[in-house]
Amino acid sequence: MNQYASWKYILIFLSIGLSFLYVTPNFYGESFAIQVMPLKAGETIEPPTLKLVESSLNKANIKNIGISFNNTDIKIKFKEASEQLKAKQVIEEKLGKKYVVALNLISNSPSWLSDLGALPMYLGLDLRGGVHFLMQLDLSKLSEKKNDSFLTNVRKSLQKENVKYYDSKVINNYIQLKFKSEDSLDKAKNIIRDQAAGRSIFGGNSPAKETEAFNFSEIKNNNEYILKVKNNQYTDEENVNFALKQNLETLHNRVNELGVAEPIIQQQGKDRIVVQLPGVQDTAKAKEIIGRTAILEMRMVDEERSDPATIEKAENGQLPPGTELYYDRSENPILVKKEVILTGERLEDASPGVDQMTGQSVVYLDLDSVGTNIFKDVTRANIGKRIALILIEKNYTEVITAPKIKSEIGGGNVMITGMSNAQESTDIALLLRAGSLSVPMEIVEERTVGPSMGKENIARGVNSTLWGFAAIVILMVAYYMFFGVVSVIGLTVNLLFLTALLSVLQATLTLPGLAAIAITIGMAIDANVLINERIRDEIRNGMPPQKSISQGYDKAWGTILDSNVTTMIAGLALFMFGSGPIKGFAVVLVLGILTSVYSAIFVSRGIVNYTYGNKRTIKKISIGEIFKVDNN
Repeated sequence: MNQYASWKYILIFLSIGLSFLYVTPNFYGESFAIQVMPLKAGETIEPPTLKLVESSLNKANIKNIGISFNNTDIKIKFKEASEQLKAKQVIEEKLGKKYVVALNLISNSPSWLSDLGALPMYLGLDLRGGVHFLMQLDLSKLSEKKNDSFLTNVRKSLQKENVKYYDSKVINNYIQLKFKSEDSLDKAKNIIRDQAAGRSIFGGNSPAKETEAFNFSEIKNNNEYILKVKNNQYTDEENVNFALKQNLETLHNRVNELGVAEPIIQQQGKDRIVVQLPGVQDTAKAKEIIGRTAILEMRMVDEERSDPATIEKAENGQLPPGTELYYDRSENPILVKKEVILTGERLEDASPGVDQMTGQSVVYLDLDSVGTNIFKDVTRANIGKRIALILIEKNYTEVITAPKIKSEIGGGNVMITGMSNAQESTDIALLLRAGSLSVPMEIVEERTVGPSMGKENIARGVNSTLWGFAAIVILMVAYYMFFGVVSVIGLTVNLLFLTALLSVLQATLTLPGLAAIAITIGMAIDANVLINERIRDEIRNGMPPQKSISQGYDKAWGTILDSNVTTMIAGLALFMFGSGPIKGFAVVLVLGILTSVYSAIFVSRGIVNYTYGNKRTIKKISIGEIFKVDNN
């Protein structure tokens, strides 16, 4: 009646043991650390770089307490923050601008725990300190920019198809075209529909059907035919979503330089983005990183003064007037003219691809109408000379490629060669496409949380949980005696399971999450109260102790399930429709409900069954009866 099969006890002990394992990393604390990463995405760090870092620290007499190395980064731990700051300066001077050297905090848990996937919980902004930005899209600029771009594309298409028009402009939120014949108007409408079917006004693939993309209206006035084209609601929403996604990519690229272990960059509402950087206290630095862009420049190579002697002098600082010295990917010096022919502002799209002639990875660029005309004139006037494509990213400048111009290039389609592999072409295309914000954004909310405030929040949250737990322990043991002790053990196991789950899932614990833990304790003990009271009722009704225990757990199960399911529905609703702190609260609440049901029903009953299940006759159980009842 009150006995468990052996496998159930094994399952209980196994779950508790695994929970201990995955909770353990949270008790080791964190060390001040330096994180060294390659400047460019997709690159790796070689062992000689690690040796260079170690030797530079040894020469500066800076002691570390541990170094971890893999292909993507180097992490060095220090005892004091002062040593961390000194090390950052030394490493930056030694490695130069090809690497990102960021301040960080790294867990002190042993490597064997990390190898098993046992990692500490992330702490949110309110517990660790850092900066918070709420950024909003400038929708007026979005509409203006996209309508201008769309009108430019329409003009090019009409000219290509030899459709004559005599006026075109953007008015408010639509474009207007004027024709002298109805036939020209009809041709223009079909061209615009075809253009919408293959490509959206952003330059990406549009999921909208061609008949849905735009609303057309026609006006006939004497011999004048006017066509008005306006985005419908579907297309406007698509444009906003696309711009928001591109800005999210851009912000992710920018934030990566900070080396923050758990940045939060997510959409909030239809036109806002939340950026939270735990551990970062320098708001000005964070703003600088978020606002950075990747810049593409096209300049002519100074062929007349690229002889070895001039290059050698340039490397020694003696640059010829009107020139600058850069290096290509093979570390070869290239002398380029200061005059910029084109910049990435004239870039409409960038996509990775493969050269059909050579099979090498390339990046395809689409220039706007102004850029197309400039590039056409430059290539016509400089056949046989080299043009350098320069990428400026995070204060680091590099010549991607410097091909020789073989003929005049028109049409606005440019192919960049010199990519080492497909991943590099994908990274560069993404960087060029998302290197600058698609649409300007305004910071509408800004907060800085100091580390001392974060520690104070942790202390308050933990203390409130401990005081609540202590009060429950005293009440349960005094009121329910042995069964109160069982309830407290179940509650402790519940906290263990919940902390382990948060660690395994690498969830970010915030102040609302600590509040959810406190609520979970109350809900978890509620299940035990229902069980204990049901057992008391059965005893008062004259039922034998063994039968009372069995009936108490069985009859309380339905009530516990109902109450927890309704609360879980509310928690899931908060998770699906909430954001930020609300979603964090919901995650902990839902996980707490699952662990509390398991611990109250399965674990606590396992303890009771082990204590009373092997006894054939029990005259009395220690459940703190208010009044005595003859059980015989």
